Formats: sequence, C-alpha cells, structure tokens
Amino acid sequence: MILMWLTGTSDAADVMRLVLLALVFDVVVGDPVWLYRRGTHPVALFGRAIGAVERWLYPRDGQDGAFRRGLVLTAGLVAMAAAIGVTASAVLRPVPGGWLVEGLLASTLIACRGLYDHGAAVAAGLDLSLAEGRAAVAKIVGRNPDSLDRAGVVRGAIESIAENFSDGVVAPLFWLALLGLPGLFAYKAINTLDSMIGHRSPRYLTFGRAAAKLDDWVNWLPARLAGAVLVAAAAIMPGADAADAWRVLQRDARHHRSPNAGWPEAAMAGALGIAVAGPRQYGAEVVDDAWMGDGRRDLDAADIRATLNLYRWACGLVAVAAGAAWLSL
Repeated sequence: MILMWLTGTSDAADVMRLVLLALVFDVVVGDPVWLYRRGTHPVALFGRAIGAVERWLYPRDGQDGAFRRGLVLTAGLVAMAAAIGVTASAVLRPVPGGWLVEGLLASTLIACRGLYDHGAAVAAGLDLSLAEGRAAVAKIVGRNPDSLDRAGVVRGAIESIAENFSDGVVAPLFWLALLGLPGLFAYKAINTLDSMIGHRSPRYLTFGRAAAKLDDWVNWLPARLAGAVLVAAAAIMPGADAADAWRVLQRDARHHRSPNAGWPEAAMAGALGIAVAGPRQYGAEVVDDAWMGDGRRDLDAADIRATLNLYRWACGLVAVAAGAAWLSL
C-alpha cells in the first residue's frame, strides 16, 4: 500500500480490494492443479531460479566468500521478484478486468486453502494408520517421519498449520497490502530462499545466512500479528480459550528456537489446551526445543481437526479485516 501511495499507480482501496480478492480466490479456487503439473507455479519458478543461480555462485573451494555470494544471490533474486511484480501490475492494471487476473495471480501465493487441505490429510491418514499419518505429515514438515509416534505426527501437523498461518497467510497478505504485488512477490522469493538455502547445515550455514536473516526480519511483525489473530479467533470459537492463548503466547513464544514461529504456535497451543514443539528430530539432528503450552501432550487426530477449526476462524477474521479495510477507504 505504501508503494501504491508513493507511486500514484493506484489507491489504497484498490490494494485492499486486491488483498480480499486474493484471499477469496485462494479459498474458493485454491492453486490450479495445472500450475503444479507443468511446473509453472510462481514458487516453483522461484525455486528453479534459486537453484540455477546457486549452482553458479556457490563457492567451489572451501567457504571463502560464501556469505558475500549468498548475499548477492539473495539480493539479486528478491529484486528480480519485486521487478516482476511491478511489471505485472503495470501490465494488468490498465486492462479491463485486469484486476481480476491480478487477484488470481496473487492468490497462487496465498496458502489458506492448501494448508487446510494438507492438515486435513494428516488427520485422515491417522484415522487409517500411523504409517498413513506419517506419510501425510512428511509432506508438510522437515522432521524424520519414521521417528514420530501418533502424538509426534499430530504435533508436527499442528505446528505446521500454526507456523504457516503466519508464513503462508498473514505474512503474504501483509506484504501485499503494504507494497502491492511487488511486495508479495518479493516476500515469496525471500520465503523460498529461506526454505532452500536458509538451513543450518554445513553447506548453507554461511552461504544461506543472509537469506535466513532476511526471512526472520520480514516475518517478525506478521508472526506476532498471526499470534494475535489466533487469540482473537479463540475468543469467538466455541471450546477454545482466548485467555490461555494469550497467557501461553506471552510466556512461551520468545523461548522457541525460531524468533517467529513460537508466536502462532504458542497461541494455538494455549487456545486448545495442548503442548507442541519440544524436542524433535530433523534427519540425524535432534533439536531440544522449548515446549509451547502446558496442556496435553498425548494428542490424536481430533486435535488436528480442532486446530483446523481454529485456523478457519482465524482466516475468517483476516478476510473480515481485509473487507472492512476496503469498505472504509
């Protein structure tokens, strides 16, 4: 929105209409399957670009200059993504009905429906067997699924839903509202860079540090907003506890190993009276993380469904806020 005000290419009402339209398209249509089948989904294209530039820039002899090279990759691809967003807006805005295409394009970078479907698939898998639950959760978490019992599968799904409510819903809509399509495209490029090279592995510890830090920065405020939205959703969802959501968020969020993931995870845990995070395994690495929440740890598929219910209330609140902002401008 700030970019739109500064450039005069649109007004605030147009940007908020785009935010609401992107969210509605995502919920109603979801990601078109053909985008994935043909490998033309924007995130897949970002990933290909990152992989190609990484092969060119990654230091071949030791780690000399690794941080500098990773910084160049990060800055260059984020700038490229923002430039594509500027171009797409400039091309589509003058075209009759172009704002609908712009909204549909933006919706492919919002994960509201996709995240719900993935979480529901884990619950459905667990209803069949632990093996099916492990196979389903492996699609949305990075930890070793073979090391997970039923409660571990459930915690993985709940943590993914909570964290990605921030990364996949609140944050992209936040940057879309603030900076239009260029902001959304730049954010998704940063998020994809972090998922691909922002690891703490020996290969990426130095090379991917700039991407990881930038991802932390751009998610700092959205993560806290996401936690607040989940507390508000708990206040209106039957059976949820907003007071506990706020208490656990205030107490536990800052102790998470991630500077941002703890906020929505702690709010979700407190709202539902459960505990998530804690010690877990990624490949051969065991992470001794703090627990979010002081409730039940013996979880099952019903807890995933309760999480999805709260998630729907939270997404609804985001849509209402976007609609109210649009109508007020």
